[in-house]
Amino acid sequence: MTKDQILNQIKGRIIVSVQAEKTEPMGKPEILAALAQTVVIGGAAGIRACYAENIRAIKNAVDVPVIGISKDVYPDSDVFITPTWKENKEILDTNPDILALDATLRKRPRGEKLEDIVRKIRDYSDILIMADCATFDDAIHAAKLGFDFIGTTLSGYTKETEDRAIPYTPDFELIKQIVEAFGRDIPIIAEGRIWTPEQAKKIYGLGVFSIVIGSVITRPHHITRRFVEAIQ
Repeated sequence: MTKDQILNQIKGRIIVSVQAEKTEPMGKPEILAALAQTVVIGGAAGIRACYAENIRAIKNAVDVPVIGISKDVYPDSDVFITPTWKENKEILDTNPDILALDATLRKRPRGEKLEDIVRKIRDYSDILIMADCATFDDAIHAAKLGFDFIGTTLSGYTKETEDRAIPYTPDFELIKQIVEAFGRDIPIIAEGRIWTPEQAKKIYGLGVFSIVIGSVITRPHHITRRFVEAIQ
């Protein structure tokens, strides 16, 4: 799939995050591949997937663009989404259509620098890369580094932005701010705590390029917990 084909496929449409931790009952490549097929039947224009084995299984199961990531925890950093060059290369070798990585300004594992990782990615592949950001400053830095997409993935999920996190509510303010600043030049992908069709429609009204929706579609334990919380 060419870059133009990828962009045309996901523009103005919904990407579904099909993920599960390896310790979860659904955290098996064959289950996640079947789930990816199911959401594509429902109209998903793309898939966001985690871990090399799952990405390979999903790419074999669907013919829509796949955003690939890894999640790895290091003791010397809070960055965990495709955090070092090692994980980026592992995901690149699965041939995803888009590679996403943490693009926050936080200290990275092993003292690696985001700009060095981006340079290595560019030297290794011509893949599209997505910046998972938490703040407007992250977005500014990502734009300077030449990311192909800027996402709001990490707003509310870092120590610096925890106070922005309203349960089951996207960070509309950050989305609007990033779109107004960069949306004419860089596709903006909204992601994080999108739980209703009404929220998705409102986000598209802000001018984003695409939306990633996860838990409300593909994480049954989170969906169940929301109902349990509502009646307690």
